[in-house]
Formats: sequence, structure tokens, C-alpha cells
Amino acid sequence: MPKYSADLDRVFRALADPTRRAVLTRLGSGPAAVSELAAPFDMALPSFTQHLAVLEDALLVRSRKRGRVRTYTLAPSALERAESWMAEQRSRWERRLDRLDDHLERMKGERP
Repeated sequence: MPKYSADLDRVFRALADPTRRAVLTRLGSGPAAVSELAAPFDMALPSFTQHLAVLEDALLVRSRKRGRVRTYTLAPSALERAESWMAEQRSRWERRLDRLDDHLERMKGERP
């Protein structure tokens, strides 16, 4: 479980930044070179590549270098793990809220 948690922590840490979320949104349309990904952002290329490194560390993207061009692609399996975790949490809380609702209904019925 600790490795799973560490992987999940990296995914959520990566998703916490709006620049990185925008990069993932762009990559949803297909692979892109670093220069294309960086173009919409007002930051130095070294700063932008740090965002790409965080995404790659979280296994949200993959990169490939051909010559001098590094191209990134979306790697959806890490997002699927995060989605699965969130679905488990949602299910757990829905069950708890259902039990609370049942309890409150019983209390309402016991009122004189």
C-alpha cells in the first residue's frame, strides 16, 4: 500500500498546478513537442520543463526524444488510478451518508 499511496500522491501533486493541468488538457488532443506545449505560457523554458518533469515523474506523461525535439504524450493509466481512488472515496461517503439518512429517518419516526 505505501507505494500505491506514493504514486497517488505524485499524481495529485502534479494535478494541483493549473499549468500542469493545462498541459494535460492539451496532450488530450495528441502528442506535442516541448516548444508547442510551452508556447501559451509566460515563463522561461527551464521553468516550464520542470512542470513537464513533475508530470513525467507522476507517470501522467511520457516523453520521446528524436534528434533535438522532445515530444510528450499523455499516459492515462495514472489518471485512471486517481479516478479509481476517488470513486472508492465517493462510494464510501455515499454509504456513510445513506446510513446517516436512515438514522435520521428513524429518529424522526420516534418523535412523539
